[in-house]
Amino acid sequence: MQRNYWPTKEWQTLATESLRMNSDKLSELEPLIKSEYSNINAVVIVRNGYIAYENYYNGYGLDDTHHVASVTKSILSALIGIAIDAGFIKHLDQKVLDFFPEYVPKISNGTKREITIRHLLTMTVPYPFVNWHEPLDKMCMQPDWVTYTLDMLGENGTIGDFKYSTAGAHLLSSIITRSSGKSAREFANERLFKPIGIKEIPHYEMKSFEFEDLFGKKVKGWVNDPAGNSTGGWGLTLTPREMARFGLLYVNQGIWDNKEIISSSWIDKSTAMNPNNYGYLWWLREEDGLLAYLALGDGGHVICCLPDKDLVVAIASEFILNPRDRWTLIKEHIIPALID
Repeated sequence: MQRNYWPTKEWQTLATESLRMNSDKLSELEPLIKSEYSNINAVVIVRNGYIAYENYYNGYGLDDTHHVASVTKSILSALIGIAIDAGFIKHLDQKVLDFFPEYVPKISNGTKREITIRHLLTMTVPYPFVNWHEPLDKMCMQPDWVTYTLDMLGENGTIGDFKYSTAGAHLLSSIITRSSGKSAREFANERLFKPIGIKEIPHYEMKSFEFEDLFGKKVKGWVNDPAGNSTGGWGLTLTPREMARFGLLYVNQGIWDNKEIISSSWIDKSTAMNPNNYGYLWWLREEDGLLAYLALGDGGHVICCLPDKDLVVAIASEFILNPRDRWTLIKEHIIPALID
């Protein structure tokens, strides 16, 4: 997809009609968000590479960063693809334990030895916890997060069954470090963030892991575990415009300013529809023939990509329990603003 410009340094805006979007429909967003989605702090809508709509709420501005929670996982997915393209990782079906030769399982477990990078990316790894009830706080209290997660790996279940895990995403971060010699934060700054105009993400040393530390405003930069591994499933802070840049990179099939940052084949495989509606750390939607893939974070953070419409929607939010579904907002109030 050819572009007239790239927002590496500065975004450009165009009148909504010239971007084939209905300004009257978009004007309905502000009162709706204030009344029904009050924990939304920012919305950035990008069409054809230009900002079509941008608004901030609750005292936030365009330079304010947000802890994007599990949106971090989709960033990790991109980094794994980049690491494979660069030859640091051989292929998706490498066994996870190959990267941790020093690890000795407490109990002989054949399942553990069969788990691959692909299984971690698709959330099809057995763990001993009930799905959606992962004890994340327990992992954060461990002196060694990687060993703790490897101990859980392959327990109580069958490879191939979907089970969402933040700890599994953390193993992917450690695999990037084991294979490249750099933390995921350093690897991302060099090979992903800098080329697309995202400022260098600083290291952030978290001192405690209470609820506010995990999800509140205390999170800055990119958190790491006690061994120096960047947190794989949460812990990254971005501005809404930076979120939109990452989405635009994916909509443009991994090309930025005529340079390949991520291979198009990786993006295609990462976002291919499947029965779990989950790609390689991306949530997948398909309605009325329209494919969307979304990076989702607790509290209502979203990077929504609709490649067929050349559309990216970035939403940053204040963390609350059980926020209103952002896909409903996108489907009912943003997609209808498109003029085809």
